[in-house]
Amino acid sequence: MAITFNESSVAAEPFGSGVGRQRLLTGERVEGTRILLDRLELGPDSVAPVEIGARSLGWFQMLGGGAVLTDTAGDGAATVLGDSSVAFLPPGFRGTLASAPGAQVLFAEVPTAADLDPGLSDAPPPLRVIDWKREPVLDSEHDARKRIYLVTPKLFGTKAIKGEMIIYPPGTCAANHHHEGAEHFMYMLKGHGIAHANEEPFPVRAGDVVWFADHERHFFISDGDEDMVFVEFFAPGAYKTVWAPGASVCTWIATGRDIGGQAPVREIRSHSSADHESQADV
Repeated sequence: MAITFNESSVAAEPFGSGVGRQRLLTGERVEGTRILLDRLELGPDSVAPVEIGARSLGWFQMLGGGAVLTDTAGDGAATVLGDSSVAFLPPGFRGTLASAPGAQVLFAEVPTAADLDPGLSDAPPPLRVIDWKREPVLDSEHDARKRIYLVTPKLFGTKAIKGEMIIYPPGTCAANHHHEGAEHFMYMLKGHGIAHANEEPFPVRAGDVVWFADHERHFFISDGDEDMVFVEFFAPGAYKTVWAPGASVCTWIATGRDIGGQAPVREIRSHSSADHESQADV
């Protein structure tokens, strides 16, 4: 059965200067997980250390506020981050995340990334930051969902992890399916709904973490009066999606726009979720 809990049930611990860390996904809570997930609350004028192991990779998404990411082990470059910034941190990265106004950050690490992507250690990709609001939106062919890719081989140069944001308008229901070859978790950003794991329903709401094992069937229904939005991640990033008998295979249609209706910073072709490998332009 899926493992699910709300972030409000996880106590924060001190981390850096003026920072609280909630350890959401851990090996103790989910035995054998290959993804560790934290939520960081940065107070005003706070600084959090950022350290990624030599065989690991990291990723974080700004949930609110603003911050500055500084590479202290490299050239000392500082990157200003807004509330829609997403950052990929390569193996061996050392730096700080500082916030003058305060910020909320979702932070993930894959400690065994080099095992999931053997080429990662020999040719590590660089630090990269994107703005998810400028990324292309794809529409589901069979329902009202929207998808925005956050972590892909095209964006960040690794197949150790894959991530995306999914938007469910009110009343939207997805098809029942499971994945083969990867563990899978979601973090609920907004709204609420009903999740199903192996046909067993349970409620979900903003702040929930939902973790699915390999081969566990699942789908979601948005039952509120606002969009239900979550980010989801897979480790490794190459896996197979299998639909339940009678369910429609999801095809994602290119819209040629970002979430604000503007032309996006890049283009993605339409494609099917039945594809085991990511499309080259994703």
